[in-house]
Amino acid sequence: MDNTITASTEVLNELVLINNDRIAGYEKALDELRSRNDSSSEDLDLVVLFEGMIDDSREYRNALGHEVQVAGGEMAEGTMNSGKLYRVWMDVKTLFSGRDRQSILAVCEGGEDAALKAYNSALEDESLPSFLRDMISMQKSEIQNSHDEIKALRNQGD
Repeated sequence: MDNTITASTEVLNELVLINNDRIAGYEKALDELRSRNDSSSEDLDLVVLFEGMIDDSREYRNALGHEVQVAGGEMAEGTMNSGKLYRVWMDVKTLFSGRDRQSILAVCEGGEDAALKAYNSALEDESLPSFLRDMISMQKSEIQNSHDEIKALRNQGD
């Protein structure tokens, strides 16, 4: 692989890991919602929202991974370990200390902030081919929408 392709696959694999982090984070958020003693139908909107975000992240990850494989690379597995970009969801259990709706939303909003930073960083790579830049921009836009939805729900409780 030439240097441009290698750089592109590294950028894509970092986003694969970020999406794996998002999946793990929203799965943890769902676990926290379900384990709350006062869990009620009022959280059903969050369950639906988080399940949708898990599905979106799987779709993004698979699209990114496909491009890595087309370029001759191997799609990254697991979650961010190195802290090279942004740790989104690692050790998230300690962040859910309050376990109330607002604290769960606040942690999720922070995770979305980190994911957006990772996407912004990827888009700064000038060696990315335009079709990859377009795909990453589209995914970033959808993550921004998710962030804004979480923020609006969090603000309702303030």
